[in-house]
Amino acid sequence: MRTMKVGNITVDTSIFTLIAGPCVIESEAQVMEVAARMKEITGLLGIPFIFKSSFDKANRTSISSYRGPGINEGLRILKKIKDELGIPVVTDIHEPYQAELAAKVVDMLQIPAFLCRQTDLLIAAAETGLPVNIKKAQFLSAKDMRNVITKVEESGNENILLCERGNTFGYNNLVVDMTSIIEMKKFGYPVVFDATHSVQKPGGNLISTGGNREYVEHLAKAALAVGADALFLEVHKDPDNAKSDGPNMVKLDEIEVMLKKFIKIFKAVREVESNSYSL
Repeated sequence: MRTMKVGNITVDTSIFTLIAGPCVIESEAQVMEVAARMKEITGLLGIPFIFKSSFDKANRTSISSYRGPGINEGLRILKKIKDELGIPVVTDIHEPYQAELAAKVVDMLQIPAFLCRQTDLLIAAAETGLPVNIKKAQFLSAKDMRNVITKVEESGNENILLCERGNTFGYNNLVVDMTSIIEMKKFGYPVVFDATHSVQKPGGNLISTGGNREYVEHLAKAALAVGADALFLEVHKDPDNAKSDGPNMVKLDEIEVMLKKFIKIFKAVREVESNSYSL
């Protein structure tokens, strides 16, 4: 299994890694507060941490929904987090031209699930040389990700992470097939489980996406139990009043307790896999 540098940390599948932050940048103060607190918590727990937040949410349900501060202001804020807190940052890109701009600031690029088959977007991300976290689309099987990977590899980049975030199951519902994690690990790249987007109810609130955050911890535990290498969690101080993805984001004051449980499961699975675990 490949390892890779993301800023000042190494993503190593023998060590639990966390990608986390608010869904979208609501303000500089908001993301700085979350990032600082997350750095403190992950530092105490010894968890390699990558901060995530989006400068634009281009796939909101409603045209009137909040999208973010835009690329220029968003990247300025992410750079401040990176420089002042000393933590690597990742953000989504939605169009090919954004890859080069974002790569001047961030340490990893993220491809949204709906866009993971967009060839030009994948090529642009790959050509930056940065690690690329590719979310598996809600309409693809795990095995279909082979073609997605090939587009990035043949563009000269093997710094790839694959992210499971559930599959469409009827209307306004997602279901997570945990065997997708097992299948994607066969490609030889780290597999991330997005525990918060996996509990979404897409369009479930008619003009916005719904969700159920009470399932986040359970799905994350299950994903780690079948071998996920890292977790992606959207975290917010006050999810009920968030401007995007509130129903499925984890409350900042609850994250530390969850992470302690996740670390135990991750370590237990790795011990079993190395045949060194004893009852």
